[in-house]
Amino acid sequence: MNSDPSPRRLPAEWEAQSGVQLTWPHESTDWGPNLASVEPVFAAIGAAIARRESLLVVCRDTDHRTHVLEQLRSAGTDLDRVQLGIALSDDTWARDHGAITVLEDGQPILLDFVFNGWGGKFPAEQDNQLTASLAAQGRFGTTPVEAADLVLEGGSIESDGAGTLLTTRHCLMQPTRNPDLSQTEIEERFRQHFGAERVLWLEHGALEGDDTDGHIDTLARFCDPSTIAYVECSDPEDSQFPGLERMAAEIAALVQVSGEPYRQVPLPLPAPQLDEGRRLPATYANFLIINEAVLVPVYGDPADAIAMERLGAVFPRRNVVGIDCREIIRQGGSLHCLTMQFPLGVLPH
Repeated sequence: MNSDPSPRRLPAEWEAQSGVQLTWPHESTDWGPNLASVEPVFAAIGAAIARRESLLVVCRDTDHRTHVLEQLRSAGTDLDRVQLGIALSDDTWARDHGAITVLEDGQPILLDFVFNGWGGKFPAEQDNQLTASLAAQGRFGTTPVEAADLVLEGGSIESDGAGTLLTTRHCLMQPTRNPDLSQTEIEERFRQHFGAERVLWLEHGALEGDDTDGHIDTLARFCDPSTIAYVECSDPEDSQFPGLERMAAEIAALVQVSGEPYRQVPLPLPAPQLDEGRRLPATYANFLIINEAVLVPVYGDPADAIAMERLGAVFPRRNVVGIDCREIIRQGGSLHCLTMQFPLGVLPH
């Protein structure tokens, strides 16, 4: 990639945050028939975030805002840290329709990429306008918003905060996203938008039931500049075993800028989570790092404790908080997919 220095940097998730966005479900989303069981999970996530930083919740309209506020209040949320915006939404996956924040000469800029429903699989027109709607309401204060003519979902990239991005070829090179761009051209866009100096591409690894074509945040995550946590499958009889074994070998072969290998932290797979016989993409890699804590999706499985222990060892100065995401995973995503963090300086106090 071009070695010219860039004034831009895509911060790592573990850097200090001003807050996190949640886009709340409503009856017109796929959650409609299951709102009674799903909303308590959103409320639990929101309450855990608001204990430590601001929470920006996107509501459908004023009636929905009143309802959401009551849901959060019932969960014991610190409402002094809650901001409620109004915008139409097709769905609730803020990781993919939310803005991605870069720092340019240390100042935040919100990048509003094109969201097309994971390659046209689902309606996305309202989601694609959501960031612009929030910005027009002043929800981001004076932080500038920059429209980016590139189809990109936040769940498809991982940043170490120091110029290296981690991603999967199967997702980013899908012809339903940016069919006219080669891998080299995508890397150049990442240099322009994020100041990326290196892009590490994984060729293997996917979870059954995943609609995203293999988002990296379901498979492998930076925990610090020298550590990667990843999903490990230990059952040779599991249909996902061959691909995940090859992915583990790829990660083992990756090196840091220094040439040193990465510290590798394997995360177990829970027992298959099924919905009417269909396997769901349950993964512990879909954790969210926030100020002073790591929120980890759990699934009522013995592997929950193993994942929590291993992540606790990686984040010794953060509380590791489990959030039961069995209701969320029924729609094909988990905790990280529902949230989008903002670095310091984005959300007004």
